Amino acid sequence: MSFGDFMGLTAVMGAMIAIVAILAGVYKRRLAFLERKLEIAAGQTAEKAARYATHNAGIENRLRALETIITDGAWDTARQIESLRAADGEPRAN
Repeated sequence: MSFGDFMGLTAVMGAMIAIVAILAGVYKRRLAFLERKLEIAAGQTAEKAARYATHNAGIENRLRALETIITDGAWDTARQIESLRAADGEPRAN
C-alpha cells in the first residue's frame, strides 16, 4: 500500500465518520422532536379528560336530583324539574 492509497483510505474513513456523526445528530433531534410531540399530546389528553370528568359530574348531580324527585313520590314533579332547570340556567321549554 502506497502513501497515496493510505491518504485516500484516510480521507474516505474521515468522510464516513463525518457522515455517521451528522446522521446521528439528525436522528437525536428527531427523537427529541417526537418526544416533545408526545408530551404535548399527553397534556391535551389530560385536559380533555378533566373537562369530561367535570361534565360527567354535572350530569350525575342532575340525575341524582331527578332520582330523588321521582323516588320521593312527589306529586308536583313538573314544578320541581322546572325549578332545577331554572337553577342550572336552562331556558324553559314552552
